[in-house]
Amino acid sequence: MGDTLIIVFVIGLVAVLMFVFPLMTMSDRTDDIAQLTVEAATTDFVNDVSTTGILTMDKYSKFVENISSTGNAYDVEMQIRVLDENPGKKTTQVDSKKIGDNKYVDEYTTQVLEKLEKDGIRNLKEGDIFIARSKNISKTPSQQLSNFFYAVAGDDTYTIAAEHAGMVTVNGSGK
Repeated sequence: MGDTLIIVFVIGLVAVLMFVFPLMTMSDRTDDIAQLTVEAATTDFVNDVSTTGILTMDKYSKFVENISSTGNAYDVEMQIRVLDENPGKKTTQVDSKKIGDNKYVDEYTTQVLEKLEKDGIRNLKEGDIFIARSKNISKTPSQQLSNFFYAVAGDDTYTIAAEHAGMVTVNGSGK
């Protein structure tokens, strides 16, 4: 009777080692590939907007489509830090002809998308800063397996995320 229990236990252990761990390893590699894809797409999106000075709904849609091709759903956030040049003169600096402080006014995702939906284009000027963030909101197979075996990930965790920022180098003309 004792030998039978040991044999059943060994067969169960072998099954786990032969099937579950390779499955977990492959799903982890899939997450790694998705991470690289999202990082590259986010970097390309920000660099494109930064070097052209133009953000369009088409560019945004293509970006969302690119990251969604990994099979996951993503929360995409955008932020535009608009350079607001203060025309006041500074008298405390050595150079009295220097024009005042440069301040930034922030626009966030909902404001940016409202302008894009209304006008179809958002022209940026030199000195503005464009930031894009994306993180997965759907459970990946790796997360599901980890939750099943280890119960380590909660509902609000994500495994795939990317953020990139760039300063606009040209004035967007929108033509």
